[in-house]
Amino acid sequence: MNRAEAALAAGRWVKLICGASNQDLAAIEDLCALYSLAGVHCIDVAADAAVAAAARRGIAWAQGRGADAPWLMVSLSDGEDPHFRKARFDPQRCPADCPRPCQRVCPALAIGASGGVIPERCYGCGRCLPACPLGLITEAPQLLSPEAVPELLARLRPDAVELHSQPGRGEAFQRRLAQVLASGVPLRRLAVSMGPDGGAGPAGPQALAAELWQRFAPLRQAGLRVLWQLDGRPMSGDVGAGTAHAAVKLLRAVRPWAPPGPLQLAGGTNASSLGLLQPSDGAAGVAFGGMARRLLQPLLLAAEQRGSPLREQNDLLEQALPLAQGLVQPWLGR
Repeated sequence: MNRAEAALAAGRWVKLICGASNQDLAAIEDLCALYSLAGVHCIDVAADAAVAAAARRGIAWAQGRGADAPWLMVSLSDGEDPHFRKARFDPQRCPADCPRPCQRVCPALAIGASGGVIPERCYGCGRCLPACPLGLITEAPQLLSPEAVPELLARLRPDAVELHSQPGRGEAFQRRLAQVLASGVPLRRLAVSMGPDGGAGPAGPQALAAELWQRFAPLRQAGLRVLWQLDGRPMSGDVGAGTAHAAVKLLRAVRPWAPPGPLQLAGGTNASSLGLLQPSDGAAGVAFGGMARRLLQPLLLAAEQRGSPLREQNDLLEQALPLAQGLVQPWLGR
Protein backbone atom coordinates (compact mmCIF):
# COMPACT_ATOMS: atom_id res chain seq x y z
CA MET A 1 0.00 0.00 0.00
CA ASN A 2 1.47 3.36 -1.01
CA ARG A 3 1.73 6.35 1.28
CA ALA A 4 -1.48 8.07 0.14
CA GLU A 5 -3.61 4.93 0.38
CA ALA A 6 -2.16 4.13 3.79
CA ALA A 7 -3.10 7.63 4.96
CA LEU A 8 -6.69 7.19 3.76
CA ALA A 9 -6.95 3.89 5.59
CA ALA A 10 -5.53 5.38 8.80
CA GLY A 11 -7.60 8.59 8.74
CA ARG A 12 -4.51 10.76 8.19
CA TRP A 13 -5.08 11.86 4.61
CA VAL A 14 -4.45 15.54 3.82
CA LYS A 15 -5.23 17.20 0.51
CA LEU A 16 -4.33 20.69 -0.66
CA ILE A 17 -7.00 22.37 -2.78
CA CYS A 18 -5.41 24.96 -5.04
CA GLY A 19 -8.81 25.85 -6.50
CA ALA A 20 -10.79 24.42 -9.41
CA SER A 21 -10.71 27.83 -11.12
CA ASN A 22 -7.42 29.17 -9.75
CA GLN A 23 -4.89 29.93 -12.50
CA ASP A 24 -2.39 32.02 -10.54
CA LEU A 25 0.61 30.00 -11.71
CA ALA A 26 3.27 31.60 -9.52
CA ALA A 27 1.22 31.14 -6.35
CA ILE A 28 0.19 27.60 -7.31
CA GLU A 29 3.82 26.59 -7.85
CA ASP A 30 4.83 27.93 -4.43
CA LEU A 31 1.78 26.46 -2.66
CA CYS A 32 2.46 23.04 -4.17
CA ALA A 33 6.13 23.26 -3.23
CA LEU A 34 5.50 24.26 0.40
CA TYR A 35 2.62 21.91 1.10
CA SER A 36 4.37 18.99 -0.60
CA LEU A 37 7.31 19.61 1.70
CA ALA A 38 4.88 19.79 4.64
CA GLY A 39 3.62 16.30 3.76
CA VAL A 40 0.26 16.48 1.96
CA HIS A 41 -0.84 13.33 0.15
CA CYS A 42 -2.70 14.95 -2.75
CA ILE A 43 -2.91 18.31 -4.52
CA ASP A 44 -6.11 19.25 -6.31
CA VAL A 45 -5.83 21.75 -9.18
CA ALA A 46 -7.80 23.13 -12.09
CA ALA A 47 -8.04 21.00 -15.23
CA ASP A 48 -5.64 23.26 -17.09
CA ALA A 49 -2.34 22.31 -18.70
CA ALA A 50 -0.43 25.36 -17.45
CA VAL A 51 -1.77 24.89 -13.91
CA ALA A 52 -0.84 21.20 -13.86
CA ALA A 53 2.65 22.04 -15.09
CA ALA A 54 3.07 24.67 -12.36
CA ALA A 55 1.91 22.19 -9.72
CA ARG A 56 4.37 19.58 -10.95
CA ARG A 57 7.23 22.08 -10.83
CA GLY A 58 6.39 22.84 -7.23
CA ILE A 59 6.16 19.13 -6.37
CA ALA A 60 9.50 18.46 -8.07
CA TRP A 61 11.12 21.21 -5.99
CA ALA A 62 9.87 19.54 -2.81
CA GLN A 63 11.01 16.11 -4.00
CA GLY A 64 14.47 17.56 -4.47
CA ARG A 65 14.42 18.33 -0.75
CA GLY A 66 13.37 14.85 0.31
CA ALA A 67 9.58 15.06 0.17
CA ASP A 68 7.38 12.26 -1.14
CA ALA A 69 5.45 13.28 -4.24
CA PRO A 70 1.73 13.76 -3.55
CA TRP A 71 -0.87 12.66 -6.04
CA LEU A 72 -1.86 15.26 -8.61
CA MET A 73 -5.65 15.51 -8.86
CA VAL A 74 -7.59 17.62 -11.34
CA SER A 75 -11.12 18.88 -10.74
CA LEU A 76 -14.06 18.72 -13.12
CA SER A 77 -17.75 19.48 -12.69
CA ASP A 78 -20.86 17.87 -14.17
CA GLY A 79 -22.61 21.26 -14.44
CA GLU A 80 -22.52 24.83 -13.21
CA ASP A 81 -20.86 24.97 -9.80
CA PRO A 82 -19.55 27.76 -7.53
CA HIS A 83 -16.09 26.21 -7.65
CA PHE A 84 -16.01 26.64 -11.44
CA ARG A 85 -16.65 30.32 -12.00
CA LYS A 86 -14.94 33.68 -12.01
CA ALA A 87 -16.18 37.09 -11.00
CA ARG A 88 -16.06 39.97 -13.45
CA PHE A 89 -17.08 43.61 -13.71
CA ASP A 90 -16.35 46.65 -15.85
CA PRO A 91 -14.35 49.09 -13.68
CA GLN A 92 -15.41 51.99 -15.90
CA ARG A 93 -18.92 51.61 -14.49
CA CYS A 94 -17.68 52.03 -10.90
CA PRO A 95 -18.31 55.45 -9.31
CA ALA A 96 -15.13 57.43 -8.75
CA ASP A 97 -15.82 57.62 -5.03
CA CYS A 98 -16.62 53.93 -4.55
CA PRO A 99 -14.77 52.56 -1.47
CA ARG A 100 -14.41 49.21 -3.33
CA PRO A 101 -15.77 46.86 -0.67
CA CYS A 102 -15.26 44.10 -3.23
CA GLN A 103 -11.52 44.55 -2.81
CA ARG A 104 -11.71 44.25 0.97
CA VAL A 105 -13.63 40.98 0.96
CA CYS A 106 -11.65 39.19 -1.77
CA PRO A 107 -9.47 36.50 -0.12
CA ALA A 108 -7.54 35.86 -3.33
CA LEU A 109 -6.41 39.49 -3.74
CA ALA A 110 -7.96 39.29 -7.19
CA ILE A 111 -9.35 42.85 -7.01
CA GLY A 112 -6.89 45.67 -6.62
CA ALA A 113 -7.27 49.36 -5.80
CA SER A 114 -8.23 50.03 -9.40
CA GLY A 115 -9.30 48.04 -12.44
CA GLY A 116 -11.45 44.92 -12.55
CA VAL A 117 -10.98 41.32 -11.50
CA ILE A 118 -7.62 39.66 -12.12
CA PRO A 119 -9.00 36.48 -13.73
CA GLU A 120 -6.09 34.14 -13.01
CA ARG A 121 -6.33 34.84 -9.27
CA CYS A 122 -10.10 34.55 -8.91
CA TYR A 123 -11.24 31.12 -7.75
CA GLY A 124 -14.95 31.81 -7.58
CA CYS A 125 -15.67 32.17 -3.85
CA GLY A 126 -18.37 34.73 -4.66
CA ARG A 127 -17.81 37.01 -1.67
CA CYS A 128 -17.51 40.05 -3.90
CA LEU A 129 -20.96 39.54 -5.48
CA PRO A 130 -23.08 40.82 -2.56
CA ALA A 131 -20.37 43.29 -1.51
CA CYS A 132 -20.83 45.56 -4.54
CA PRO A 133 -23.31 48.29 -3.52
CA LEU A 134 -24.46 48.72 -7.13
CA GLY A 135 -24.62 45.03 -8.07
CA LEU A 136 -22.12 45.45 -10.90
CA ILE A 137 -20.28 42.16 -10.35
CA THR A 138 -21.41 39.08 -12.24
CA GLU A 139 -20.15 35.52 -12.41
CA ALA A 140 -18.89 33.67 -15.45
CA PRO A 141 -19.09 29.84 -15.40
CA GLN A 142 -15.89 27.99 -16.29
CA LEU A 143 -16.78 24.56 -17.69
CA LEU A 144 -14.95 22.27 -20.08
CA SER A 145 -16.84 21.05 -23.13
CA PRO A 146 -17.54 17.31 -23.34
CA GLU A 147 -15.19 17.02 -26.30
CA ALA A 148 -12.29 18.62 -24.43
CA VAL A 149 -12.24 16.36 -21.37
CA PRO A 150 -10.79 13.07 -22.73
CA GLU A 151 -7.99 14.76 -24.66
CA LEU A 152 -7.05 17.07 -21.81
CA LEU A 153 -6.91 14.28 -19.22
CA ALA A 154 -4.89 12.10 -21.59
CA ARG A 155 -2.40 14.96 -21.89
CA LEU A 156 -2.28 15.83 -18.18
CA ARG A 157 -2.10 12.21 -16.92
CA PRO A 158 -3.26 13.04 -13.38
CA ASP A 159 -3.12 10.49 -10.57
CA ALA A 160 -6.73 11.21 -9.63
CA VAL A 161 -9.78 13.13 -10.80
CA GLU A 162 -12.43 14.84 -8.71
CA LEU A 163 -15.94 15.28 -10.07
CA HIS A 164 -17.96 18.02 -8.42
CA SER A 165 -21.65 17.20 -8.50
CA GLN A 166 -24.90 18.39 -6.96
CA PRO A 167 -28.11 16.66 -5.92
CA GLY A 168 -30.36 15.98 -8.88
CA ARG A 169 -27.55 15.73 -11.44
CA GLY A 170 -27.11 11.97 -11.62
CA GLU A 171 -27.40 11.76 -15.41
CA ALA A 172 -25.01 14.67 -15.94
CA PHE A 173 -22.55 12.94 -13.60
CA GLN A 174 -22.67 9.76 -15.67
CA ARG A 175 -22.01 11.70 -18.87
CA ARG A 176 -18.98 13.43 -17.34
CA LEU A 177 -17.74 10.13 -15.94
CA ALA A 178 -17.93 8.60 -19.43
CA GLN A 179 -15.71 11.42 -20.70
CA VAL A 180 -13.18 10.73 -17.94
CA LEU A 181 -13.13 7.02 -18.79
CA ALA A 182 -12.70 7.82 -22.49
CA SER A 183 -9.33 9.42 -21.65
CA GLY A 184 -7.90 5.99 -20.83
CA VAL A 185 -5.92 7.42 -17.89
CA PRO A 186 -5.44 4.88 -15.06
CA LEU A 187 -6.64 6.66 -11.93
CA ARG A 188 -5.67 5.85 -8.38
CA ARG A 189 -8.93 7.37 -7.12
CA LEU A 190 -12.04 9.05 -8.51
CA ALA A 191 -13.23 11.58 -5.94
CA VAL A 192 -16.80 12.82 -5.82
CA SER A 193 -17.39 16.19 -4.17
CA MET A 194 -20.89 17.03 -3.03
CA GLY A 195 -22.59 19.07 -0.34
CA PRO A 196 -26.11 19.35 1.01
CA ASP A 197 -27.07 22.38 -1.09
CA GLY A 198 -27.41 22.15 -4.85
CA GLY A 199 -29.60 22.85 -7.81
CA ALA A 200 -32.41 20.73 -6.39
CA GLY A 201 -32.44 22.66 -3.10
CA PRO A 202 -31.11 21.65 0.31
CA ALA A 203 -30.77 17.89 0.74
CA GLY A 204 -31.05 16.14 4.09
CA PRO A 205 -28.42 13.57 5.15
CA GLN A 206 -30.33 10.56 3.87
CA ALA A 207 -31.18 12.27 0.59
CA LEU A 208 -27.55 13.30 0.11
CA ALA A 209 -26.39 9.75 0.86
CA ALA A 210 -28.90 8.46 -1.71
CA GLU A 211 -27.29 10.77 -4.28
CA LEU A 212 -23.87 9.32 -3.41
CA TRP A 213 -25.22 5.79 -3.83
CA GLN A 214 -26.54 6.81 -7.25
CA ARG A 215 -23.02 7.82 -8.25
CA PHE A 216 -21.40 4.80 -6.60
CA ALA A 217 -23.10 2.36 -9.01
CA PRO A 218 -21.42 3.57 -12.24
CA LEU A 219 -18.11 4.07 -10.44
CA ARG A 220 -18.16 0.46 -9.21
CA GLN A 221 -19.14 -0.74 -12.66
CA ALA A 222 -16.14 1.10 -14.10
CA GLY A 223 -13.83 -0.50 -11.53
CA LEU A 224 -12.83 2.83 -10.02
CA ARG A 225 -11.83 3.36 -6.40
CA VAL A 226 -13.91 6.15 -4.95
CA LEU A 227 -13.25 8.92 -2.43
CA TRP A 228 -16.21 10.91 -1.11
CA GLN A 229 -15.53 14.60 -0.43
CA LEU A 230 -18.28 16.00 1.80
CA ASP A 231 -18.43 19.73 1.14
CA GLY A 232 -19.84 21.22 4.34
CA ARG A 233 -19.49 24.94 3.67
CA PRO A 234 -17.77 25.52 0.33
CA MET A 235 -14.75 27.83 0.10
CA SER A 236 -15.06 29.27 3.60
CA GLY A 237 -12.26 27.79 5.70
CA ASP A 238 -10.48 31.13 5.83
CA VAL A 239 -13.54 32.94 7.25
CA GLY A 240 -13.10 31.78 10.84
CA ALA A 241 -12.90 28.82 13.20
CA GLY A 242 -16.68 28.41 13.30
CA THR A 243 -16.89 27.21 9.70
CA ALA A 244 -15.16 23.96 10.67
CA HIS A 245 -18.35 22.75 12.34
CA ALA A 246 -20.26 22.46 9.05
CA ALA A 247 -17.97 19.82 7.56
CA VAL A 248 -17.86 17.72 10.73
CA LYS A 249 -21.63 17.98 11.21
CA LEU A 250 -22.20 16.83 7.62
CA LEU A 251 -19.83 13.87 8.04
CA ARG A 252 -21.62 12.68 11.18
CA ALA A 253 -25.03 12.98 9.55
CA VAL A 254 -24.18 11.25 6.26
CA ARG A 255 -21.82 8.51 7.45
CA PRO A 256 -24.50 6.01 8.63
CA TRP A 257 -26.14 6.11 5.20
CA ALA A 258 -23.11 6.53 2.92
CA PRO A 259 -21.93 4.04 0.30
CA PRO A 260 -18.56 2.25 0.62
CA GLY A 261 -15.45 4.39 0.36
CA PRO A 262 -13.48 6.83 2.52
CA LEU A 263 -15.21 10.04 3.61
CA GLN A 264 -13.11 13.19 3.55
CA LEU A 265 -13.89 16.56 5.13
CA ALA A 266 -13.97 19.70 2.99
CA GLY A 267 -15.75 23.03 2.87
CA GLY A 268 -15.00 25.29 5.83
CA THR A 269 -12.08 23.18 7.02
CA ASN A 270 -9.28 24.87 8.93
CA ALA A 271 -6.98 24.36 11.92
CA SER A 272 -10.02 23.84 14.19
CA SER A 273 -11.40 20.86 12.23
CA LEU A 274 -9.31 18.12 13.80
CA GLY A 275 -10.21 19.12 17.35
CA LEU A 276 -13.92 18.73 16.58
CA LEU A 277 -13.62 15.10 15.46
CA GLN A 278 -14.22 12.00 17.54
CA PRO A 279 -12.56 8.65 16.66
CA SER A 280 -16.03 7.24 15.98
CA ASP A 281 -16.68 9.84 13.25
CA GLY A 282 -14.69 7.79 10.76
CA ALA A 283 -13.10 10.67 8.84
CA ALA A 284 -10.53 9.43 6.34
CA GLY A 285 -8.91 12.85 6.14
CA VAL A 286 -9.31 16.48 5.24
CA ALA A 287 -8.90 18.92 2.37
CA PHE A 288 -7.63 22.44 3.01
CA GLY A 289 -8.24 25.18 0.46
CA GLY A 290 -8.89 28.75 1.55
CA MET A 291 -7.15 28.29 4.90
CA ALA A 292 -4.02 26.85 3.27
CA ARG A 293 -3.81 29.83 0.92
CA ARG A 294 -4.60 32.40 3.58
CA LEU A 295 -1.76 31.24 5.83
CA LEU A 296 0.81 31.88 3.12
CA GLN A 297 -0.87 34.78 1.31
CA PRO A 298 1.17 37.60 2.92
CA LEU A 299 4.42 35.77 2.15
CA LEU A 300 3.33 35.00 -1.41
CA LEU A 301 2.57 38.69 -1.87
CA ALA A 302 5.94 39.68 -0.42
CA ALA A 303 7.66 37.28 -2.82
CA GLU A 304 5.71 38.69 -5.75
CA GLN A 305 6.76 42.22 -4.82
CA ARG A 306 10.40 41.12 -4.74
CA GLY A 307 10.03 39.50 -8.15
CA SER A 308 11.04 35.92 -7.39
CA PRO A 309 9.33 32.76 -6.05
CA LEU A 310 8.78 32.40 -2.33
CA ARG A 311 10.55 29.04 -2.25
CA GLU A 312 13.75 30.67 -3.56
CA GLN A 313 13.89 33.31 -0.81
CA ASN A 314 15.30 31.79 2.35
CA ASP A 315 13.90 34.34 4.77
CA LEU A 316 10.36 33.93 3.43
CA LEU A 317 10.74 30.16 3.18
CA GLU A 318 11.78 29.95 6.83
CA GLN A 319 8.54 31.71 7.76
CA ALA A 320 6.27 29.85 5.33
CA LEU A 321 7.24 26.23 5.94
CA PRO A 322 6.32 26.17 9.68
CA LEU A 323 2.92 27.66 8.81
CA ALA A 324 2.23 24.92 6.27
CA GLN A 325 3.52 22.24 8.62
CA GLY A 326 1.38 23.59 11.44
CA LEU A 327 -1.75 23.00 9.39
CA VAL A 328 -0.78 19.60 7.96
CA GLN A 329 1.24 17.76 10.58
CA PRO A 330 -1.45 17.39 13.29
CA TRP A 331 -3.32 15.23 10.80
CA LEU A 332 -0.22 13.25 9.86
CA GLY A 333 0.28 12.32 13.50
CA ARG A 334 -3.38 11.62 14.19
